[in-house]
Amino acid sequence: MSKKVLVVDDEKLIVKGIRFSLAQDGMDVDVAYDGEEALNKVKENDFDLVLLDVMLPKMDGFQVCQAIREFSDVPVVMLTARGDDMDKILGLDNGADDYITKPFNILEVKARIKAIMRRSEKKEAPIQKTSRITEGDITVDLDSKRFFVNGKEISLTTKEFELFYLMMQNPGKIYSRQSLLTTVWGDDYPGDERTVDVHVRRLREKIEDVPAEPKYVHTKWGAGYYYQQ
Repeated sequence: MSKKVLVVDDEKLIVKGIRFSLAQDGMDVDVAYDGEEALNKVKENDFDLVLLDVMLPKMDGFQVCQAIREFSDVPVVMLTARGDDMDKILGLDNGADDYITKPFNILEVKARIKAIMRRSEKKEAPIQKTSRITEGDITVDLDSKRFFVNGKEISLTTKEFELFYLMMQNPGKIYSRQSLLTTVWGDDYPGDERTVDVHVRRLREKIEDVPAEPKYVHTKWGAGYYYQQ
């Protein structure tokens, strides 16, 4: 089955060129020309990857990426004409998987896309299939990957669920950022440990009453994260 990619850029010539090149490699390419259109398409379709420009009408790429991360772990590669480090950090902080600076070589773009797709095809972090588990206030359903706090369902992305359940299996065990990155994202994931920090922050925002004073996911400064309640 061909891979489905969403290309988002308000420069139609760039979109046309990328679309043609990816289609030559057998990919099914959809396009969007502003942030709102892109976000709606991601909500309505099952893409394998989103190629997302930073400078867009209506919503910029950072806003779109952040909104996508509220409901999806689809890989996002950001394109920008600005290559300074602050832009890169901001892009990764909003959940981007990779970052390419314009002007770019289309062969590099395709290589990055294919590398990310290969990683996403690998099996997910191992999870024991024992259906529903309850510990204190927390209930997780492993078959459907549903998550409950005090009986209320909380919508988590796949990566958020896997991070939490990995730590939940060993209460009090401190997981370094690198070990979490390797276990959940895979050995060859090109991102860095900030990816883990971003996902933990979003996880806390969803499940903790006071994210700054977490009840479930704790930080051991200089060491990593652990679960305890």
